Amino acid sequence: MKFIRSYGLRLQRKRWRIRAFRKRRQLSAVVDRTAQIKPNDILVFSTLRNEDLRLPFFLEYYRSLGVNHFVLVDNESTDDGPAFLKDQPDVTLFKAKGSYKRARFGVDWMNWLQRKYAHGHWCLTVDPDELLVYPFCDTRPLRALTDWLDASSIKSFGAMLLDMYPKGPVDNTPYRRGADPLEITEWFDSGNYLIERNKRFGNLWIQGGPRARTFFQDRPERAPALNKIPLVKWERHYTYVSSTHMLLPRGLNLVYDEWGGEKASGVLLHTKFLNTFTDKAREELERRQHYANSHEYRAYAAGVEANPDLWCKWSEKYINWRQLEILGIMSKGNWA
Repeated sequence: MKFIRSYGLRLQRKRWRIRAFRKRRQLSAVVDRTAQIKPNDILVFSTLRNEDLRLPFFLEYYRSLGVNHFVLVDNESTDDGPAFLKDQPDVTLFKAKGSYKRARFGVDWMNWLQRKYAHGHWCLTVDPDELLVYPFCDTRPLRALTDWLDASSIKSFGAMLLDMYPKGPVDNTPYRRGADPLEITEWFDSGNYLIERNKRFGNLWIQGGPRARTFFQDRPERAPALNKIPLVKWERHYTYVSSTHMLLPRGLNLVYDEWGGEKASGVLLHTKFLNTFTDKAREELERRQHYANSHEYRAYAAGVEANPDLWCKWSEKYINWRQLEILGIMSKGNWA
């Protein structure tokens, strides 16, 4: 049975690589600075649409961690984001024409670009509203983490997606372009999470948090997945399968210790719930370019009409990564 499963996963990985090769035709370079990428550079890959408000802080945040180059795909934005990115000296920008949904929600585009430019690099694949927090991130650059992972022969690093939200209705506080979104979205759920193991791919599957209790209270099993594997020492034959939730080869998904210990892990602070959320939810519902006939955005659209307050008496105010480790949401493992 193990041989049959392994053979099936190899065929699936081959299929995703072929899809990525075909979908490359939908990508055209707006500005190509990949010649600047050095052999040891840390890279960020991201797909975006209409994220001009977030982009200045997004770039500065990851630059401050030590990211050297950004390879970004713009999916037909109608705001000033592409013009801003075009002028950034450490950004390579591609434009994607075609269906985001039919590109497996951008995964095909990412797989192609990572195959072409990321081989041998530590790559961080994140959305513009995701901010990585890892052990000692307040005193150690991302390079310290990747050097330790290299020394430990670890190829992938997991991070739980932690939904951040304001106290009070989501629309109450306007977000200013370039500002730190955590100044508004300071709160998170410290519990309320369900975890199970995906038998086929070996990854953990995590659901819960404020989206589950607010928008999916009647069907929590349909709440968005919160497990992510955003940081990978990339090789050409790797592929993401479903967003950054899981990869092939299967061993890259074992970012936890199945024997009862703890591997080092991080958190992606998810700053979706700014005052821009309502318009974004409506736009994405109209586009219907998201997973499962956009059921997630249909739930958002139904809930945002009441301008919801995600805060509750069990909410925790974010302080730093050490707080998240104490709460059991992330771990420094044996990295000292």
